Amino acid sequence: MMAYRALTFFDLDGTLLDAHSQVTPEVADAMQQLKQNDILPIIATGRTEPEVQHIMEAAQIESDIVMNGAFIRVNGTEIHSDRLDPELCRNVYEAVLENGDQLSYYNENNIWCTGYNDELINAYQFIHSQIPPIDPLAFEKYPVNMLLVLGKNNEGFYEERFPELNFFRNTPYSLDTVKKSVSKGNAVTILKQAMNLENVPTYGFGDGPNDLALLQACDTKIAMANGAPVLKEIADFVTKKNTEGGILHALRHFDLL
Repeated sequence: MMAYRALTFFDLDGTLLDAHSQVTPEVADAMQQLKQNDILPIIATGRTEPEVQHIMEAAQIESDIVMNGAFIRVNGTEIHSDRLDPELCRNVYEAVLENGDQLSYYNENNIWCTGYNDELINAYQFIHSQIPPIDPLAFEKYPVNMLLVLGKNNEGFYEERFPELNFFRNTPYSLDTVKKSVSKGNAVTILKQAMNLENVPTYGFGDGPNDLALLQACDTKIAMANGAPVLKEIADFVTKKNTEGGILHALRHFDLL
């Protein structure tokens, strides 16, 4: 087991990535420098691995927390996968039809959706990701770690119907949907325990409401200047915007580079 000086957890859109959801050369170089300094960079995102593979390759990062904590891989090795019960998926599917929305199903390898609407198309365009194929009953055939509800202003409907689930507004058009026990923050704890790294300092970087648990779980909490007020309120440090070199600014501030 490698002796790490620190663990760094990075959200993607609005945090590690630029305005076009890309890794800049400066950020890629910083990730390499972290590894040279015995600091492990880890992506922590609501997306699934196929959606971020090109990002991981561009940054040469081999560790991730994806689907808001439902799946964890460290240095290329799977260490955790939390799956949704198919009957629960069916109940959400029926509620989505009732409310006039659409739904996507996620696991570590694939994404399927129930159908196309404006919110679904806008949600995937918002993060510069491919629109998934249609398979309304994918949950009957494949394991599912996370759901994505496509629609606007619908949190209340689903939160009342499914108190056992968490709904995170990740774009204006979509809700990341996972078990109550699943979060980026819980994933930090699971990763540290699984890798016997409980005493290694942790740094969390984020901008959105679904990063709240991530920052709360980390020793040092870093919010982007473009981030949500709820993150800035608990942050140890508010860095510059993601489009203004915020990642490098924070890493240098804490002497990680």
